[in-house]
Order: sequence, then structure tokens, then C-alpha cells
Amino acid sequence: MDLLRRRFLGITGIASALPAISYFAHAQSYPARPVRLISPFPAGGPNDIVSRLAGQWLSERLGQPFIIENRIGAGGNIGTEAAVRASADGYTLLAIGVVNTINASLYEKLSFDFIRDIAPVAGVMRLPIVMVVNPSIPAKTVPDFVAYAKANPGKFNMASGGNGTASHVAGELFKMMTDVDLVHVPYRGAAPAITDLLSGQVHVMFDIMSTSIEHIRAGQLRPLAVTTPTRSEALPEVPTIGDFVLGYEASAWFGIGAPKDTPAEIVNRLNGEINAALTDPRIRARLSALGGVVFATSPRDFGKFIGDDTEKWAKVVRFSGAKPG
Repeated sequence: MDLLRRRFLGITGIASALPAISYFAHAQSYPARPVRLISPFPAGGPNDIVSRLAGQWLSERLGQPFIIENRIGAGGNIGTEAAVRASADGYTLLAIGVVNTINASLYEKLSFDFIRDIAPVAGVMRLPIVMVVNPSIPAKTVPDFVAYAKANPGKFNMASGGNGTASHVAGELFKMMTDVDLVHVPYRGAAPAITDLLSGQVHVMFDIMSTSIEHIRAGQLRPLAVTTPTRSEALPEVPTIGDFVLGYEASAWFGIGAPKDTPAEIVNRLNGEINAALTDPRIRARLSALGGVVFATSPRDFGKFIGDDTEKWAKVVRFSGAKPG
């Protein structure tokens, strides 16, 4: 009996090991064909740039093309839905970002649940948002601005790149935490918003740094603070909003996701390759040129970050009553 039992346990042990061996072999052979990386925003924006940086690196490292597919519309939801509906085999990936965590509460009805339906693979970049004003505004600091705005309620316009964008909700978070009255003026993208901020048609904007930094360097816009917990390397002399408004933090971020149930071995392999890219001086220099910083994570930590970010922006969306544009 003992001999038979030992033989049975030996056979079942081998059988239980087979899936692990199979998955390992699958991950080692991955990718065996081109991989589609969906960017749910137009070419040229931060999401698309991160997609192309990651795709080029992965193509070089893994020996298969990573083809960028721009599936735009509905604030990123069309491309996200395409990824959600794709096979969970590692051959469709999604460029994800803060817009996904905002959209989870901004849109009342979505055909997917971002946290449930997209597996976090790896973070790539965090991008500070900078609070900028037209130089005609007398405020030189955040406390100056708060005092000035409270003395003139409803007389200051806050531009954004559109309803529910990172620039919008970052501004709404500021309003919520400082109790200032700013009139939100949404635009169809950051470029026209910046144009009107430069001309003085609007007064303040919480802008992703990559689109305003050259205007700041030229003295055309005045930065009051960055929204991240620490100062930005790109603007080291500019303080953080958190220096004056305790607990304030906001940033744009970008990373890579995959359809749920994508094999963990493939997710982990992609995570390892992307994290390796983030140690490469060339990649770091490209991200720095955008005003961004490396955002290296494990899949587990990235998932926790996404959950926390979703909860945070849900509170801001409820406070502001924001609706899709």
C-alpha cells in the first residue's frame, strides 16, 4: 500500500507540475508573432509617446514587432474596450494612464470595469502637472493665489484640456482642498487652452508639464507650484502645492496593461523587460525630456496604485459634478 501510495503521489506531483512547466515554456517562447499595443489617444500625445518608447524597446529585446495601434475616441474608452475584448494571450496590450482611473467614475455607464478587466503590467512614467498662471495675475505663490481668488470669488477662470482630463481634475482637487471659487473652462485639448492662457483670456491652468514647460522657460507663463509630492527635476526651483496645501498630490501617469487572465508568466516577463528599459540612460533621458520621471513597479504594486488612484479621483468627480465633454 505504501509503495502504491508513493507511486500515486509521484504521478500526481508530476501532473501538477505540468501546467507550471507548460506556462514557463509558453512565457519563454513568447512572443512568437507580432504584438498589438493599443494607444487609445491620437499620435503625438504622451500616451502615444510612451507606447512607442515601450514598443520599440520590447521589439528590440523580444525579437518581434510591437505594433502601435491608435484607437481613439470617447476619452480613451474605445481603445480600452478593444483591449478588454481581445484574447488574453499576451498579443494585445494597452497603453494606460490616469485617464482610465478618472473615467471609471466620470462615465456613468461603461461596458467594462477597468480594474476588473485590465491586468496591470508595468508603470512607465509619471508626469508632473504644473499650476501656471498668466503673468498678469499678481500672485507669485500658491498662498498669494488662494488669497487673491478668495477676495475675488468667481472672477478667475480655470482652463483645462477638457472635462475629466488630468488637468481638469487636478484643478478640481485644488478647489476642493482650498475652498476657492474658480470657473472651469474646458477646451478640446491642452493646446487651445494654453493659447488662451497665454493671451490672458483665462487665468490659471493645471497643465501637464510637457505642454507648458517651454512657455515657462520663455517667461510667458508663471509657474506657482507642481502637483507631485516632490519637486520636479525639470523645474527644481518651483515648490510643490503640498508645501502649502497639506496632502495635495496629483500627477499624470502612463503604463502598460493587458486583458484580464493574460498568463502571469507573460505579464511578469513584460514587466521585467519594461523595468529593464527604465534603467537605460537613453530611455530615462527621453522621459526626462518630456518632464517625466521613471515609474517602475511590480504588477502587484501597480495594481494597488491604480486602485488607490481610482478611489481618489472618484471623490473629486463627485465633488465637482464633472461630466464627460
